[in-house]
Amino acid sequence: MTRALALPTTRDEDWRYADAAWLAAADPAALAQWEDVRIAAGEARQVYRVLAADADGAGRVERLRVHVGAGGRFELAVVNAAGPYARFEAEVTLERGAHFAFGGVTIGGGANVQEFVTRVIHAEPEATSQQIVRAVQWGRATGNFLGRIEVVRDAQKTDAGQNFRAILLEQGASANAKPELEIYADDVKCAHGAAIGALDQEAGFYMASRGIPPEVARKLLVRAFIADAFADVSDEAEQARLLDTALAALEGAAL
Repeated sequence: MTRALALPTTRDEDWRYADAAWLAAADPAALAQWEDVRIAAGEARQVYRVLAADADGAGRVERLRVHVGAGGRFELAVVNAAGPYARFEAEVTLERGAHFAFGGVTIGGGANVQEFVTRVIHAEPEATSQQIVRAVQWGRATGNFLGRIEVVRDAQKTDAGQNFRAILLEQGASANAKPELEIYADDVKCAHGAAIGALDQEAGFYMASRGIPPEVARKLLVRAFIADAFADVSDEAEQARLLDTALAALEGAAL
């Protein structure tokens, strides 16, 4: 007898900030699917994704599971501009000396809920990881980042970090960060940081004093803010595409 798959709910820690109504109507089989990627020892690979708004407004969940062999490098960059609920989840396991770089941007308005959920497992010594996530929300939209770093026993010389920052362009928008560190080795460097605020008004006033129209100044400030997430993208053409895609979602924002 086949057991029916259970839908996650917001009572589950990994889904605590999700859209409860969307989850209740979702297909359990679809939510259980993962895309598996294996990167051989010494191999370098880049994956760039865009979650754009669907014409039918159905929302979406994408889940990526990656194993990086010894000395391998995996670069992942994602723009999450979809809704009403859009989630990109990545689980990455690192062998000795492997490296993982993640840059993500959630950007949207209305009542969209957009989130990144990551789990990075440092399974062997000397692996490194760096995650940078930026959120720009307006209306009643929400941007979320749930990032978990696990350092197993004897995974010495691990160096891992994650950084989340959000700009809320209107009252009513929100952002949530849930960083987690689970460390079972003693010779490691692990750090996380989070900050949520509004656009820098002083920078806007300075630019206005130099003759830059206020709406242009605000867009330039947003551009600089989200560019951090893609600073380490090695492909310059993809870097520009991701940034332009994110900025295109600003149309209709309260700038």
